[in-house]
Amino acid sequence: MSEHRIPITLGELAEAIGARLVGDGSIELRRVVHPAEAESGSDLALAMEKRFLDLLPESKAAAAVVKNERAATGPQRGFLVVDRSRYAMAKLIEIFTAPPRQTPGIHPSAFVDDSAEIGDGVSVGPLTSVGPGARIGARTTLLDNVTVGAGASVGEDCLIHPGVRIGERVILGDRVICQPNGVIGSDGFSYVTPDPGSVESAKASGRVENTNTQIVRINSLGTVIIEDDVELGANVTIDRGTVSATRIGKNSKLDNQVHVAHNVVVGENCMLCGQVGIAGSSVIGDRVVMAGQAGVSDHVTVGSDSVIAGKSGVGRNLDPKSVVAGYPARDKAVAFQEIATLRRLGSFMEDIKQVKARLKALEDGEKGN
Repeated sequence: MSEHRIPITLGELAEAIGARLVGDGSIELRRVVHPAEAESGSDLALAMEKRFLDLLPESKAAAAVVKNERAATGPQRGFLVVDRSRYAMAKLIEIFTAPPRQTPGIHPSAFVDDSAEIGDGVSVGPLTSVGPGARIGARTTLLDNVTVGAGASVGEDCLIHPGVRIGERVILGDRVICQPNGVIGSDGFSYVTPDPGSVESAKASGRVENTNTQIVRINSLGTVIIEDDVELGANVTIDRGTVSATRIGKNSKLDNQVHVAHNVVVGENCMLCGQVGIAGSSVIGDRVVMAGQAGVSDHVTVGSDSVIAGKSGVGRNLDPKSVVAGYPARDKAVAFQEIATLRRLGSFMEDIKQVKARLKALEDGEKGN
């Protein structure tokens, strides 16, 4: 988490984000805003797109962020010129983001077991519970109503938002961010029947020849390991492994309501968008992107650098750098061609009707002769 240094001068900002400074670098700034929402000269207007650039002449902002030096010609006294707009915006917003309001030290209503290890500068919020043998790294913030189970380890400089449940023996690396109400370390959905049941017969023969007379729970002895710089969205659920660990690799980002089942391994620098679901024992390579509501079946391997379109259903292994879409997931170009063909079926049917009518007319004419 970056240091919050507000106000900050335009020149300091240019150095911090690697932008080119045009004009007065001494302007002190307190906010980044839409150009039309600027209220004073201490606002920095984001005008990297033409539609926002056109608003600068009427903006009250004394400084603006633009994409090229030719655009640095408005009434503002200073400009930051950036190359990659969205990346620059991310760095700027990080600088201007205030840290969450937190309780210095341990709040009186929090419970911290005597055997827990609490690092320097840790903040433990109201109604938060830290179990026996747990470890909380230096400068980590646990906000309201967080649970850290027995023997769990949370690294340094982490931010754990309200309502997060970190299960027993779960391990979080450094600089991990958990958005509200996530559950890390719930038991896996793992059961077995004493004799072959309906699912096994359906897979083997396509028919339900056996029934499930009893369902036996398989306990989860494993844990969850979240590596450094991972961010978990709101209501993320990650199941612990049956024997070994479910693992999320360094710098991966999981959006809201993502579910990762038991024994899954997610690589480094992955992006899993909202409502993605990954079934048990699957392996997701490095730098994989899965769009919203995409799903991966159990025991599937997705190669590194693959891109999976929204609502795709991946039921087979994918080679590295695959780009797939649809259900079942297949090459994106093929899937989109199939969709386009289906959309044209209506006009095809009309053409067929006309051809049939013409053929019938010809046949009727021949019969009349």
